[in-house]
Amino acid sequence: MLGNLGDMMGKLNDMKQKADEIKLKLDTMLIDVEGAGGDIKITISGNREIRNLSIAPALQHGDKEELEEQLTVTINKAILKATELNDQEMKAAASGMLPGFM
Repeated sequence: MLGNLGDMMGKLNDMKQKADEIKLKLDTMLIDVEGAGGDIKITISGNREIRNLSIAPALQHGDKEELEEQLTVTINKAILKATELNDQEMKAAASGMLPGFM
């Protein structure tokens, strides 16, 4: 019984270490997303951290509400793509450690 507990603790430690490695990897994976016909560009990491935001000069002098709406749409699009990447990486790691679980 104690041996099983020790094995389980070891596996949990391995899983935590693997999750930490994936988080570091996702930090270096960057996704570029465009919105408003390419006038808004966002770079986001696999950990869903916005690294860069660029707004074309044409949008900077236009309608404030339109700009805010386009920014919101583009940021949400970037977050969705980063979440999908994050989920894929975590699933891949979990399936390698817990075959048949996911």
